[in-house]
Amino acid sequence: MPVPPRPLGGGGGRRHREELSDRVTPHHHGLVNMSSTTQKHRFFVSEPMGEKKVTALAGIGDALGKRLEDKGFDKAEKVLGHFLMLGKDEDRFKCWLKDACGANSRQQDHCYRCLRDWCDSFL
Repeated sequence: MPVPPRPLGGGGGRRHREELSDRVTPHHHGLVNMSSTTQKHRFFVSEPMGEKKVTALAGIGDALGKRLEDKGFDKAEKVLGHFLMLGKDEDRFKCWLKDACGANSRQQDHCYRCLRDWCDSFL
């Protein structure tokens, strides 16, 4: 009996969620569900910092990137430096990011998790 196609629009129900939940990778904080991270996040975390622009960070698009650049944070490594200076503290970093460029809570979370995961892989 053929399997009916999944509905459009990201549906798929319980079976689809279970398939996604099987895609996990080891991480210092336990298991990280790779389906819950963006492609931008996965790309950023997959390689050394180098000379990446601030917009390479997950959660930081062109508008937020411009605001950060205007404050001297043109490279991802400068945001990383500030993240480390704040002791990798989630609340302090998110508050700083909101004040620095107006990032909303979703953008703050994406950027925080991106830097946290990069540090766990490379530091």
